[in-house]
Amino acid sequence: MRDHLLKRAKRIVIKIGSSLVSSQGLGLRPERIERLAGEIAAIKADGREVLLVSSGAIVSGLQKLGLTARPKSLPVKQAAAAVGQSRLMWAYEKAFEPLQQRVAQVLLTHQDLADRRRFLNARHTLTTLIDFEVIPIINENDTVAVDEIRFGDNDSLAAQVAHLVDADLLVILSDVDGLFSEDPRQNTSATLIPLVTEITKEVERRAGVSGSFEGTGGMATKIQAAKKVAEYGVPTLILNGEKPGLLRTTLRGGPGGTFFLPRDRRLTNRKHWIAFTLRAKGQITVDEGAEEALVRRGKSLLASGILSVAGDFGQGDAVTCLTRHGKEFAKGLVNFSADTLIQIKGLKTADIQKTLGRQEYGEVIHRDNLVIL
Repeated sequence: MRDHLLKRAKRIVIKIGSSLVSSQGLGLRPERIERLAGEIAAIKADGREVLLVSSGAIVSGLQKLGLTARPKSLPVKQAAAAVGQSRLMWAYEKAFEPLQQRVAQVLLTHQDLADRRRFLNARHTLTTLIDFEVIPIINENDTVAVDEIRFGDNDSLAAQVAHLVDADLLVILSDVDGLFSEDPRQNTSATLIPLVTEITKEVERRAGVSGSFEGTGGMATKIQAAKKVAEYGVPTLILNGEKPGLLRTTLRGGPGGTFFLPRDRRLTNRKHWIAFTLRAKGQITVDEGAEEALVRRGKSLLASGILSVAGDFGQGDAVTCLTRHGKEFAKGLVNFSADTLIQIKGLKTADIQKTLGRQEYGEVIHRDNLVIL
């Protein structure tokens, strides 16, 4: 299964970690970028379509600004990104130019993908670049992003891009060989896990929480990225990008890294967008009957099954559904504002008409806009 999925993958999103292209005190590492550019060009020559999500802008900017530690202040991070992003892109331009490979810079924020129209515009732009045989080099637009519109890390951004362009494979290049049975830095007997068929709680535990100066992520964020794209039917390969030639040989079916199989049950593009791109603005707690109707019988959520409402949301916003015991089990687009739902919770549909007058919707969340998590 692994070899088949790797060999047949035509459209590939490759995420390049900060530690591969930059380092503390040294800034960008042009020799690394040139080597990676050569390998990526070779992959493209094999008939693949490639999109890059590259970290490294902030670390590059820190070196240029003379800073020795990663800043905690958002304005300083944004200043470093503003300085470093152009240097990062210029390094890729110089690396790909001798290979006669054109590249394009694309900067995104979470807000670009949370709005459905902007999501589709970004999708059309990226696929058009691919049609012109241009490699898009994507990064978060750190210079304008604030916490509310940030992806948070480029592993998450890469997962969103894989969904955005209907990729066949997500490759996360890092400075580690893949997922191990234990942390190899603390346990020398830890073994590499070559194949993960399902991302369980145990797999997430093994990933732990780690990070480096160069990047904001760690194995935990990579596992979460793999989990997101698996729901869309996309496999993930976590691979050591420091080993020359490994990327191409692994894509041809050779050994290397940790491969995560996709889920058999694939979410539609729209439902994946609801589940993993939109951020919930509120919560709706439901009774056992409503939970049963949503999970087991594929029904829409009605006001009669709602116990309580929390958050400040409007019509069309994303909300999560909780069981009576507070467990999150679904997410969807709500047809009523929080204030309205507080008025009608527990009411039957016929009684809602008496309370609010004639309404466009009978359901609180229609099943077409609902995802069971």
